[in-house]
Amino acid sequence: MINKNQVHGAVKNIAGKVQEEAGKLVGNKEQQAKGIQKQVSGKAEERLGDAKEVVKHAREAVKDAVAKH
Repeated sequence: MINKNQVHGAVKNIAGKVQEEAGKLVGNKEQQAKGIQKQVSGKAEERLGDAKEVVKHAREAVKDAVAKH
């Protein structure tokens, strides 16, 4: 399942790519840098979402294991 951090991160990443490319197109290095920064932020948020999913699944596995015994 996908959580909100994964979705928000992916959106930031895509927006950053668009901003970076727009900066390249018009020759604006500041916009390119902001786009790259947004991509890094988006990727970090996606990884946070991934980590939350791992913890959620581990918690569910432990809960199921305890319930069986």
